[in-house]
Amino acid sequence: MSSQVFLVASGDLRLSANQKCWPAQSCMEEALTAAVRSFGREVHRAHPFDPEKKHGFIDSQRYGIDVFRQIPRESPVIVAEAVWQYSHHVLAGLYHHKGPILTVANWSGEWPGLVGMLNLNACLTKAGIQYDSLWSEQFRDEYFLHRLEMWLEGKRVQHDLSHVQRFDSDQISGRPQMVGKRVAAELISEKAVLGIFDEGCMGMYNAIVPDELLHPMGIFKERLSQSALYAAMKRVSAAEAQSIREWLNKKGMKFRTGPNGATDLTDDQILDQCRMYIAALRIADDFGCAAIGIQYQQGLKDLTPASDLVEGLLNNADRPPVAENGNGRILYDGRALPHFNEVDECAGIDALITNRIWNELNLDPETTLHDLRYGEQYNGHFVWVLEISGAAPPNHFIGGYRGAVSERQPPMYFPLGGGTLKGISKPGEIVWSRIFVESNKLKADLGRATVVELPREEVERRWASTTPQWPIMNAVLHGVSRDQLMARHKSNHIQVAYGRDAGSADEAMLAKAVAFRELGIEVYLCGCELTADGARTGLHNAVPAP
Repeated sequence: MSSQVFLVASGDLRLSANQKCWPAQSCMEEALTAAVRSFGREVHRAHPFDPEKKHGFIDSQRYGIDVFRQIPRESPVIVAEAVWQYSHHVLAGLYHHKGPILTVANWSGEWPGLVGMLNLNACLTKAGIQYDSLWSEQFRDEYFLHRLEMWLEGKRVQHDLSHVQRFDSDQISGRPQMVGKRVAAELISEKAVLGIFDEGCMGMYNAIVPDELLHPMGIFKERLSQSALYAAMKRVSAAEAQSIREWLNKKGMKFRTGPNGATDLTDDQILDQCRMYIAALRIADDFGCAAIGIQYQQGLKDLTPASDLVEGLLNNADRPPVAENGNGRILYDGRALPHFNEVDECAGIDALITNRIWNELNLDPETTLHDLRYGEQYNGHFVWVLEISGAAPPNHFIGGYRGAVSERQPPMYFPLGGGTLKGISKPGEIVWSRIFVESNKLKADLGRATVVELPREEVERRWASTTPQWPIMNAVLHGVSRDQLMARHKSNHIQVAYGRDAGSADEAMLAKAVAFRELGIEVYLCGCELTADGARTGLHNAVPAP
């Protein structure tokens, strides 16, 4: 391998985010560069710090293409990430690069790099681009340095993937087999429509599922425009919007408001979010959607407050009633309308099928996708911080609506504000999953986890190190270590749903695996084993309360 290593850093599209996050990126690059140089290699940063923009990120696809034109095609390239990044900024350049590629993230919940790197990894996987991946807190630990040296010597980086087992639905019998097959057959027969409010959010190439992979499962896209959603919001009266707010007030939900819309959550912002909630349900009903995805930030961020409060409400079975225009019919009455945050179509497929499996098993059908935000050891367990921007359903929180609070979204992401749907996830047994695209096939990883209740001061500390306005889930994954998950996971997102207890969560996971497999998805169980008669082993290693 060449003695010179080229370093690039993909960033956000939003100038405010790039400026705010640049100090963390600069610090990370300094430590990473020192590690590379310790092995006698020279690091060349392929694009400079921009004194006018006040950051050194690749902040557009065009700029990324221009940067890679100056990098020798056979040279080793490190993509260094301490921030959330838009993968398409560098995907075009990496697509035709012939040299070794290493994606690297810092281990920090602050902006966060590991979330950005996981998204980039999933995009590279879908694109069929070969890469290796590493992560570290200080870039001085043996795990990182040993594998970095391997990569610098031209070898592939090796991680332990022994937790992954290919799932064979023929090993499963009884209720999980019956329910999984029935749900899959009904989906193929009856068909389902995913409402897509503009595709390709935040450069997430991995979150776009080709139509030809969807249609055999009986799933079809209805491509909708966020401009139509905005127009429909404008047709919602103030009285209708206020009725949603009053319903939430009666449920005990809290809103932390203030007078300055630039930095505070205001009543007007909340009412606009209530309008979006009503408009989204009406459009979904008009087009017969079984689930919908709103693009989250880009586009709508310049017109209206954030969609996160809306998304969390849609994902909850118990939510404010909305009537069809012109009559009293309640839309999706008593049901969640699964919402896949950031128009992540992989999560949309998952949420749709999970909702149907869980309803068949008489389990609470609420789902959400979280970011794999961060994690630390606590009392002998590695406890993940799963965190999303407010799209979590209240039924996942301690206290439900009474345990929920709405706080203003950070101004660097949301100039027009809007409230989150924030809470602490209740302790319990969950199924986690991720559908992804690899080798032009749909694949899925599934596993089990326990949501643990940490002391409030520990939760607050974790919130302070991430984004305190967003809902949080503290989870211990069964049979999967931190580094195993990072090495395998093909997304920044992870889908979660609760069982009543360990047994019902096990059963739901297996029924879901059967449904996925019947629909043609290649399924892998992570941290779980199946014996010949279908019994689970290694599934509930006891997880004491931390």
